[in-house]
Amino acid sequence: MNPRLTRRHFLHATMIIAVAFQEAGQHTAAGRKSRILVSRIQSMMSGRRSDNGGTRTLSSTTYTSTTSMTVESCVNFCTTGSNSYIYAGVEYAQECYCGNTFAAGATNVSLTDCNMPCTGNSSEYCGAGNRLNVYWSGTQPPPSPVTVPSVGNWFSIGCYNDSAAARTLAYGTAVTGGVTVESCTTACYNAGYPLAGMEYSDECYCGSAILNGAGPTPLTDCDMTCAGNSSEFCGGPNRLDMYNYTGTLPVPGGGGTGGTGGTGGGPAPVTSGLTGNWTYGACYVDNAYGRVLGNEHDDPATTVESCIAFCSASNFTIAGIEYSTQCFCGDYLVNGAVQAPATDCNMACGGNAAEACGGPNRLSVYSSTGNITLLPVPSVQNSNLPGQWSYKGCLPEPAIGARLFPYEIDWTTNNTVDACLNQCAAFGYPVAGLEYGEQCFCGDLSDVTASGSSYIADSNCNIPCSGDPIHFCGGLSKLTTYYWTGTPMNVWNTPSNIGRYEFLIGGLVVPLIATVGINNKVTFLEKAGTSEFSNSTGAYELDLSLTDNYLLAWREMHVKSDINVGGWSLASTYGVRLYTPDGSAGVNGTNDWEENVNELTLQRGRWYPTAMMMPNGSILVVGGETGSNASPQPSLEILPKVPGGDTVITLDYLVRTDPNNLYPFLIVLPSGRIFIGYYNEARVLDPVTFDTVTVLPNMPGAVNNFLAGRTYPMEGSAMVLPQYPPYTDPLEILICGGSTPGAAVALDNCVTIAPEVENPTWTLERMPSKRVMPCMVTLPDGTYLILNGAHQGVAGFGLATDPNLSAILYDPSRPVSQRMSILNNTIVARLYHSEATLLTDGRVLVSGSDPQTYYPNGTEVYPEEMRIEFTITETDWDLGGQGTTATMRISLIAASSSTHGNVMSGGRVIFPEFTCSGNTCTITAPPNAYVCPPNWHQLFILDGPTPSHSAWVRIGGDPGQLGNWPDYPDFTLPGV
Repeated sequence: MNPRLTRRHFLHATMIIAVAFQEAGQHTAAGRKSRILVSRIQSMMSGRRSDNGGTRTLSSTTYTSTTSMTVESCVNFCTTGSNSYIYAGVEYAQECYCGNTFAAGATNVSLTDCNMPCTGNSSEYCGAGNRLNVYWSGTQPPPSPVTVPSVGNWFSIGCYNDSAAARTLAYGTAVTGGVTVESCTTACYNAGYPLAGMEYSDECYCGSAILNGAGPTPLTDCDMTCAGNSSEFCGGPNRLDMYNYTGTLPVPGGGGTGGTGGTGGGPAPVTSGLTGNWTYGACYVDNAYGRVLGNEHDDPATTVESCIAFCSASNFTIAGIEYSTQCFCGDYLVNGAVQAPATDCNMACGGNAAEACGGPNRLSVYSSTGNITLLPVPSVQNSNLPGQWSYKGCLPEPAIGARLFPYEIDWTTNNTVDACLNQCAAFGYPVAGLEYGEQCFCGDLSDVTASGSSYIADSNCNIPCSGDPIHFCGGLSKLTTYYWTGTPMNVWNTPSNIGRYEFLIGGLVVPLIATVGINNKVTFLEKAGTSEFSNSTGAYELDLSLTDNYLLAWREMHVKSDINVGGWSLASTYGVRLYTPDGSAGVNGTNDWEENVNELTLQRGRWYPTAMMMPNGSILVVGGETGSNASPQPSLEILPKVPGGDTVITLDYLVRTDPNNLYPFLIVLPSGRIFIGYYNEARVLDPVTFDTVTVLPNMPGAVNNFLAGRTYPMEGSAMVLPQYPPYTDPLEILICGGSTPGAAVALDNCVTIAPEVENPTWTLERMPSKRVMPCMVTLPDGTYLILNGAHQGVAGFGLATDPNLSAILYDPSRPVSQRMSILNNTIVARLYHSEATLLTDGRVLVSGSDPQTYYPNGTEVYPEEMRIEFTITETDWDLGGQGTTATMRISLIAASSSTHGNVMSGGRVIFPEFTCSGNTCTITAPPNAYVCPPNWHQLFILDGPTPSHSAWVRIGGDPGQLGNWPDYPDFTLPGV
């Protein structure tokens, strides 16, 4: 770095420790803005100084440049034109400060602390966060600034506290030239006010009374020098140097007659010649209870015409001009506006002395419609609330920069109490807060309890709603708070039997896909060559009857390239892999995974597509990309390929939503049509042409982000809800979990829809916790186990944190929002590439996790997980119990493979009709392939909630002749 300056008389004065203070009258979107200040200088100047922690060390004038700040430009700024300061300081790469004195209490720090390159010259240092490089001209400082005791008939009455939210003096006033004690008192005298106050170096305020309970503070609090005269003090942060006029004040506005006809020689309203339909309304009182118009535009050359042009260009219907140079716009007057005498609007426009442009707290109001709507002083909305909401009170945020509630929605122009409460209720949040007029927050009562905040006077929540000016929507760091006091929004059951996790066996592979075969063994696959073990074949089969003997339980199998259909690169993206299960309990099979891309191939290379069995027995393959994180493959095709040329169909909606639509959800509907869910959208397709029959509403996402998604990489999971005879009820689809773009906050809700009803809509149910990358498993009793995943992140290597260790049981037989029960926790993090699989005895096999998340030293945060667990969700068995047909049920669960949260069969479960006579029961199969696409099924007999071991049955045969496909000698054909 080069510390040399082009201005040779300045000496580098080493580093300054910075302190933070709250700047008066400046706010971020959340109502707050902090400035970093400095406080230390080299002993060669004036010795070591400590900082008082509340003021600017160089406080005379300042500027910021995010792109072109240099040491030279700051020095030039501090010494050119009206600026003739002896000290210049640069901070935080982009900020320049000037002054002739230093705040009391400066102390030295190490020069190495100032290590941020200047935004305009990366070879120079411009301070750092809370650090300032200071340069000195070599000139001795002028005399220390003083509090001016009097100016003519104006006398100092001391230093007073002030606040941007509750002004001590009501009227901010423009001055001629820079702010000094003389220029501010002159401006207030000319405006007819007996009180004048200077604040924050460059702000001037006037008033007729001291407001909002303000009072004196120590004179040393007012220690910022005037922007126009560094020998005088002009207040400080939230502090006013106050002066009182003891003589006779003039008539405001120079004593002009005002009026409406322009007679008498004074300024007058414009009553003719205005553009369009604009007409003069009247003179109105401003600021009696707050501003009656917003959208301020100040211009020293303001005229009635220029203000109307400004408001009209922004599509406002009302324009108001005040205090000669201030233009305001809106569609109505708020805060209890009332008319004032016409003669009160008697100040000449800054750009035309013949026109009246309001007066002190007086607005000359014009309308483009001929109507001026007056709205009352805003109040708390504590009645006529939607739903079962009740007003609770005004609640402060726990600390500056901290948030009491986790979910923020910003509505800069349309925030209302009703809108906020309805949004929170729609997503299952029973506490809502509104802040800063335009912010809506949603959360839980536990958030209030955890914050430790206590309710304060309602008067602190005093900012009108951006979309409803007659009601308050919080204040600065204050929340107008409402509670849901009716029927609980969410009932999360806590049963006495919460199941348990048990270790089953050590694994050999992190499965990207897990499948229970009709041989009752579980096959696991991962991409070839990706194991941490060099001798791994990437494919293994687990014999559940031998899990007490690790060496015998696992059978080595082999995979050539990848899993399922498609692959991650090159030829593997065209691959189709087949395995015909054989062997039996305790007896190894001999069949293996088979693949030959030169014989059996997709028409398009695909990475992360979905495959689904269609009612006619063929396989529908949809979506994906051309390779791992490559260009989209937004199309579908059929296996086996029909004779002829290319039969691939492009889907424009997959083009539009890539890359957030991988592993789309596919489900056969009872009409034979096909449901497809992708990203946050869904539609119903014709099963022959694959044209869109119905575009469904978008899936709800997060309460504060409608762009949240449900398919990879913002990965959720989807299931078909149970079907019952006579199969005439609409089929419902359940989708749980997902994530948001950007911050990747996992979703805490499930949504359901019946796609084929008239005007279908999504129903949202909140989960007890957030979850992305969940696994869902259909259980024999028609409930659904939800487990694995994370509270934050998206699917992919190293892209998720904070594992969700809990398990949830979803029971669709219960009322909506009462369907979830909280089950036991695991101690094993199951993140990316984890699976959950229903076994033939009703247990759930939990496996895998390969998040590849590392600490900076290279060690794993969450290790590659090969341990295999199982869960038992129903352990309440009676000793010696004997079932009867009175409590007996039969369920059929479709065979499936699952990967990345996508159960390829949709986890379909059917409860068929049956009759029993003696020890013999007759089961009636589902009526058609639309209700039950052809497949193998696990048949369970249940005595109450307790399942039997399953038996495999095939329903619907093999209409697609897949048992004889592909007809090549290197493929095993089981026959039809």
